[in-house]
Amino acid sequence: DDGELGRTDGTDHRRSITDLLDSNRVPYRLLHHEATPTSEDSARVRGEDLSTGGKAIVLKLREASDGDAGFALFVLSASRKLHTKSIRRELGTRGVRFATADELAELTGGLVPGSVPPFGRPILPDRVDTSIGTSDGGKIAFNCGSLTSSIVMDAADYLRVAEPAGIFSFSKE
Repeated sequence: DDGELGRTDGTDHRRSITDLLDSNRVPYRLLHHEATPTSEDSARVRGEDLSTGGKAIVLKLREASDGDAGFALFVLSASRKLHTKSIRRELGTRGVRFATADELAELTGGLVPGSVPPFGRPILPDRVDTSIGTSDGGKIAFNCGSLTSSIVMDAADYLRVAEPAGIFSFSKE
């Protein structure tokens, strides 16, 4: 059925994101391209600098009291690496780990690593944190529910619509 097709090719997720952007009157460029399994591949087909890419990573958080704090989405520049110590310090958690492919698929309705858009809602109900800022007045580019579609938009519009729970530095060179 069409629902299952959307779950595997990202159509439903892409539509959810474009509907969110359209309803907020956000201008964006939607691109359809070859599969891009890496950030470098994505930057190449988009014709954008690697630093423009927004890498969306789902992490499992563990409370300091050994409790489960659930999952959270962290968005950073594709040109940088995740710094989990900064996340643990900022959020007061005991530990963090990457969501497994199975956990990611279950949380997102079938998304695979590399296809997660940098928005919590409408894909994930959980916390979104970002180290993407607007100081350079730049853009953000990201895969939008599949490895074959991307959106490029203004970073300030992204922050306004994504409504991150926190903006702090959790990346390194």
